[in-house]
Amino acid sequence: MKQYPVAKEGWPFLAILAAVSVVTYEMFYMWAILPTILLLFTGYFFRNPYRAVPVTENTIVSPADGVITSIEEQYEDLYMEEDAIKISIFLSLFNVHINRSPCEGTVDFIQRVSGKFVMANRKEAGAVNSRNYLGLRTPWGKVLVVQITGFIARRIVCWAEEGDLLNKGQRFGLIRFGSCTEVFLPRNIMLEVKSGDKVKGGVTILGRFTE
Repeated sequence: MKQYPVAKEGWPFLAILAAVSVVTYEMFYMWAILPTILLLFTGYFFRNPYRAVPVTENTIVSPADGVITSIEEQYEDLYMEEDAIKISIFLSLFNVHINRSPCEGTVDFIQRVSGKFVMANRKEAGAVNSRNYLGLRTPWGKVLVVQITGFIARRIVCWAEEGDLLNKGQRFGLIRFGSCTEVFLPRNIMLEVKSGDKVKGGVTILGRFTE
């Protein structure tokens, strides 16, 4: 898939805001500053930067930009069907909202679930909000990434399809306007992050497989 500096999902918003800015400037030029600011922020929000992904084979990278709000052990019964380590990452409006594969693997599970739109930084968001599950079969075991909407986020985009082979750090989707991303990892992981850490998608190493 060809990659652009601004994700294509943002183009319709940019086109509308650009038109509104021009029309407003022609009619009431002093008021054009508001749609122009919104235009610039929208381009900033949908930015799609290049990332230098660590090449070490056994590493797991963050699937999103943001802040780790919790790390806990939890039985994952939807895809992995085993005890797992769940890492929750909160994305603010100012974070890059592109989601990336945490490791190399084959997509063999995708499931969308409808739900609510509570604040994404609340602990229950991953269980009650609208979300999309993406399961990866890897040489080290199953890995599950969950895209979760928030109070403002209302749209989840997933470009991956079942059967796709994703490289570590490869873009597979995005969430619009503030959200949360969770990753469930097998327990044969030596973690290198803690709650409260800031992470960058495709760059920050969350941990290493030990087997």
